Amino acid sequence: LHMGKTMKEDLTVVVKYIKQLYPPEFSVFSTYAELYHNYFASQASKTAECHLEDKDIYLLLSWVHNIYPKDMRKDHALAEELEKVKLGSLLPSSLSKELENKYLDNEEATVKNSLSRCLSKEIQRWKEDQEPEKLNGHFQSELLAIIVIQSIYGSQERAKAISTAVGEELSHRLWKELPAFLRSYRDAFEDFKEKNKKHRYYKPILIANVNNCWNFR
Repeated sequence: LHMGKTMKEDLTVVVKYIKQLYPPEFSVFSTYAELYHNYFASQASKTAECHLEDKDIYLLLSWVHNIYPKDMRKDHALAEELEKVKLGSLLPSSLSKELENKYLDNEEATVKNSLSRCLSKEIQRWKEDQEPEKLNGHFQSELLAIIVIQSIYGSQERAKAISTAVGEELSHRLWKELPAFLRSYRDAFEDFKEKNKKHRYYKPILIANVNNCWNFR
């Protein structure tokens, strides 16, 4: 953040006050921009090669795909000049791709674990001697659907904020996880139906889960 802010502010000073003090052939702005960019890119590469936590990977990818090329380089005071310089990405494409794959693997695993924990808690609730909650007068196990849908949707939105391509790849992966989760949910529900017919709230639990189908659809 400090490097990005410094580069943006300093290049703005170059555009407004320094550039006109030199002959055009000196390409003063290009010289400054390339030097700043090269240093910034070298620091980004060093960071990318370290062991990074999930949040660090997300932040670095956000800089590479989003913050640096859009928020900073498209600034109204700099855009026209930077367009002439044609600076590259903060990271080599191979390193950027490696980080993207790490992020996608981690995010997919996180969502998968979240869905698994959610289902385990739901199965545990079926076994408790407690009537399901009602929503608008109907038995509903709404928490399950809300958590599952929000988990997948939130993950997709975060990935899209990095780049469209990363968002599409994660969506593709998660649409494989959702049917797998729903099959596990169905199997667990069928098992409950077979083994718990004497449960005090057997019928309300069945109704609540049938009503869940609308939310998942």
